[in-house]
Amino acid sequence: MGFAPSGRLDALSGYAFAEVRALVEKLSGQGITPIDFGVGDPTAPTPELIRERLKTAVEERASSGYPSYVGSREYLEAIAAWTKRRFGVELDPGTEITSTVGSKEGIFNFPEAVLNPGDIAIIPSPGYPPYTRGTLFAEGEIYNVPIREDNGFLVDFDSIPVDAANAAKICWINYPNSPSGRVAPPEFFERAVAFGKEHDVLIASDEAYTEIYFTGEPPHSLLEFARENVVVFQSMSKRSAMTGWRIGWTSGDPAVITAFKKLKTNIDSGTPTFIQDAAIAALEDESHVASFRDEYREKRDVMCAAFRDAGLPDCTPESTLYIWQRAPEGMTSVGFAKRLLEPEIAVVATPGEWISETCPDGANPGAGYVRFALVPSIERVREAAGRIRNMKW
Repeated sequence: MGFAPSGRLDALSGYAFAEVRALVEKLSGQGITPIDFGVGDPTAPTPELIRERLKTAVEERASSGYPSYVGSREYLEAIAAWTKRRFGVELDPGTEITSTVGSKEGIFNFPEAVLNPGDIAIIPSPGYPPYTRGTLFAEGEIYNVPIREDNGFLVDFDSIPVDAANAAKICWINYPNSPSGRVAPPEFFERAVAFGKEHDVLIASDEAYTEIYFTGEPPHSLLEFARENVVVFQSMSKRSAMTGWRIGWTSGDPAVITAFKKLKTNIDSGTPTFIQDAAIAALEDESHVASFRDEYREKRDVMCAAFRDAGLPDCTPESTLYIWQRAPEGMTSVGFAKRLLEPEIAVVATPGEWISETCPDGANPGAGYVRFALVPSIERVREAAGRIRNMKW
């Protein structure tokens, strides 16, 4: 009898960003060096002050043993202090925060703490794949709610059928939004809180992009509007170019955090303490974050100008490191992405369907869009813009 994977694993489609990576490798195998906008993995070095703190922390903790399952006291206190400075919200480090091994780990595992088999999770489409994958592994059911231009790329809570809302246990939101770059106004968070109370649904807010914004006012956090029956996921990855360091946190309702801590102590042993020490240094410095914002703004402006010059719709984002670009009229998102992969252009981007799920109305909200992650160097971005500007559709 040969090996067979578990039914839950077998039910998953390929991970979209792994498929993008395969495209890059295929081009490279043909001797072509593509300009890769496919995966949101910053190529900028982690700032020196963070790297230097890591070096000293490794020496200080040469015999540190296992890290805390839920985060060191110093790290949790630094998160609480940053949350107070940034959002004006006071968190109890001991009861309202827990460390995660990056936000992907936390988001994927979190449904195991709150869902029973058959419970419904309301999930935006397009959205971060672990919302869906984690729900499936927890044996939950999924109700996809579309994020579209005609609804301002905001979750339309009023469009969710009452029976689905009443049966739901959790509702995911993500603002600033990937991939659209939409920043949610205060009224949206107020409506999300009201929806949660009305239907007894836990609101889970993925806020990995709150620090990458181009609007005058910084984006809000769900924690500014409620503390009960809400949780927020944050990450150091995009804010401080620490994707490979695998560190983040979850904060919110103490009862929910307690349940999540119980789950996580049975899954992992936490992020190494010396990495937590480096993250503290990152949280205490805002200058490098402002520099990253300026860099992403410049890349955004260069690419969006090229798209306009090529006759494409203006899809300039308000935030994040993504452009959710509409494809040329009459061309599918996959067709657009394939056109970009032609050797004379050699630009890698992610077709919208790959990060979207079909919704109850039978439509895939990612159809007709391609996502560009603004991670190449500014020199490579300008090179890509030059190629795109002269494309013929």
